[in-house]
Amino acid sequence: MALIIFLILAVIVGMGFLWILKEMIFKGKWAWFVFFLAAYLPFYITSLSITFLATRSPEVVALFQALKEVVVLVALLVFIFYQKNIFQYPFRLQSTDWLMLALLSLAFLYLLLPLGEASFINKALYYKSMLIPGFVYFLGRNTRFADFEIGWLFRIIFVVAIGAFALNCIEHFVLDAHLQQFSGYALYNQAINDIEPTGNFGLTWTFETQAVTKRLASFFSDPLELASSVLMGFTAALIWFLTSKKEYSWPYLLVMLCSLGSLVFSSSRAAFGAFFIMLFFVALVFKLYKLIGLGFLALFVFVAYILFFASEDFYYFVLDTLTFESDSSVGHVVEWLLALDSMFASPLGIGLAMSGNFGSVTDELRVGGENQFLIYGVQLGWLGMMLFIFLLASGVKNSINVFRNTDNLGIARIAFTGAVVKVGLLLPLFTANVEIYTYVSWISWWMIGTSVNEYSHLKKSKTALHDPS
Repeated sequence: MALIIFLILAVIVGMGFLWILKEMIFKGKWAWFVFFLAAYLPFYITSLSITFLATRSPEVVALFQALKEVVVLVALLVFIFYQKNIFQYPFRLQSTDWLMLALLSLAFLYLLLPLGEASFINKALYYKSMLIPGFVYFLGRNTRFADFEIGWLFRIIFVVAIGAFALNCIEHFVLDAHLQQFSGYALYNQAINDIEPTGNFGLTWTFETQAVTKRLASFFSDPLELASSVLMGFTAALIWFLTSKKEYSWPYLLVMLCSLGSLVFSSSRAAFGAFFIMLFFVALVFKLYKLIGLGFLALFVFVAYILFFASEDFYYFVLDTLTFESDSSVGHVVEWLLALDSMFASPLGIGLAMSGNFGSVTDELRVGGENQFLIYGVQLGWLGMMLFIFLLASGVKNSINVFRNTDNLGIARIAFTGAVVKVGLLLPLFTANVEIYTYVSWISWWMIGTSVNEYSHLKKSKTALHDPS
């Protein structure tokens, strides 16, 4: 059965990959790489697990692992090749561009410096994990999509959100088990990542709550990635709902409901908090102050449910979270303190591949690792952490500027989604290494890049308007 599923998976992924390559190389549609990423990245770890379960071959797994980087690098090469006068290419760098270049340049310097105990190979692999999203941002920065192409991207996002919830329902109501218990997830982690199975379900502790209830992940790598990723589905559906005619808006309500359903199945406390932060941010952007009241009403209903209707296990799960008495919450605090201690002891950082949960970071060397800001702070020092914070702030600010000023509805939807997702991820960034969640991280960076591209055009048009000479 695993072999049959693998063969079907291999055919689907292979055909999609070859089709995208054909469109990029022979038709010059290099920007279409984002379609492959949006469709493949949600299933990335599941596809690797099934591949290893069926073949027991690390080499075949490595082939599937490389597809996401290959498609980005090919897109970059095709972009360069199709520029007729590449040396006369106009560079109009904005604040977000400078900050992205500064962060990647600082990381490259730390790659070359003999700093830290990690091997050069592990440092290079970690730097690659930072560089590829930078390339994705750069390609987005040079993307000008037609309306139908923007529509394709959002449809993929909607299908992913609905599909994730549908699979969650099958896991909960039909299987009463995680998909990962059948996909070879534990075997893949043990053989490829050297991670032993843990927890009561033979996966990792991430797949269960303190009360030993299931936290579902659908086809994503774990419940935390599911929770972070469905924020994108909800945000994309919300902006389409708000900017579409009422008679055509009901499908977007369905996507929002599915996203919320997956959020519940994932049982991610940080993502729940992020959802309310997103609502507050959207209310400020749209000046929908009633939405803030709706958010407080939803919070009141949730508190009432916890106090009067929730099971005893769930009640204490929430209480222990708020009082930082659960093992998970205490674990976060311990990791933060270890990271801060390292940052005060070594303000300039201790080197790449020394913090975080990325595969090239070994357990023996890891310092901290459950806070994206502190992960960069430990490795790249206070400067690296501040560059990352300012990069996020600049990307969000410029995207909101585009949303408010562009006449292109499709670009406005991209700008809104990218900005709101980055704001929504702020809380998960405090409790997880979110940048390794490639689907939500890479696609949102592409959206920020596309928004900054429009911002540059708007800024140029405004300058020309005020200085017609």
